[in-house]
Amino acid sequence: MSNLSFIHPTAEIGEGVTIEPFAYIGAGVHIGDGCWIGPNATVLEGARIGKHCKIFPNAVVSAIPQDLKFKGEMTTVEIGDNTTIRECATVNRGTAENQKTIIGENCLIMAYCHVAHDCVIGKNVVLANCVNLAGHVRIEDYVICEGLVAVQQFIRIGAHSFIAGGSLVRKNVPPFVKAAREPLSYVGVNSVGMKRRGFAQESIKLIEDIYRVLFVKGYGITTALQIVEEEIPGSSEKQAILDFVRNSDNGIMKGLSTNGSVG
Repeated sequence: MSNLSFIHPTAEIGEGVTIEPFAYIGAGVHIGDGCWIGPNATVLEGARIGKHCKIFPNAVVSAIPQDLKFKGEMTTVEIGDNTTIRECATVNRGTAENQKTIIGENCLIMAYCHVAHDCVIGKNVVLANCVNLAGHVRIEDYVICEGLVAVQQFIRIGAHSFIAGGSLVRKNVPPFVKAAREPLSYVGVNSVGMKRRGFAQESIKLIEDIYRVLFVKGYGITTALQIVEEEIPGSSEKQAILDFVRNSDNGIMKGLSTNGSVG
């Protein structure tokens, strides 16, 4: 550890941690074994950082929420093992509502991203440069958001989905899909990502069949869900999609009509 950094006496620092010059580690911070905290990185009160994480220069972890309702409550940011926070990214603490902001294991949060208060990010998520998440966003495992994606508050993005660069996410995005265009719409299933993660071709085809009913054939959502329930063979992926859509109180993104236009 450099004697040019500031480490509050109440901070808990694990074994094998490197803290570079001019880093700031605030009161009560917990940093797990084997982490690297880069020069000029700022880790504030409320941060709980797992093992073997990397916090790059000028990142700010666990600043208070940018929420006018916040009254100084003691809340946290929790970051899982092997996660990387790149340059100038900001991760804000939770509010009294949910108490914590969570980023899971093996995530990559690239430069200039913002993760707002009370967001919950799963495992193996990649947020490319300048992705901005408003408060209370939930991103499930293995999601990739390309650069300049902006996500509205309280939105949920399902596991294994892929959001194209520059997208504005105003509605929930179901699992296993690719999403693009304006307004954000279904443009196919994330077959490349699923193949890389070991999904069988039969499972990918079943997912394609489900989304053909939900997003391509022009049915209303109630009718489409009934058809999927009755006509598509059962699987864990089918159940995950049905549960996601049925529990999306603020709606899901648009589909495509059979002629390829947004429907």
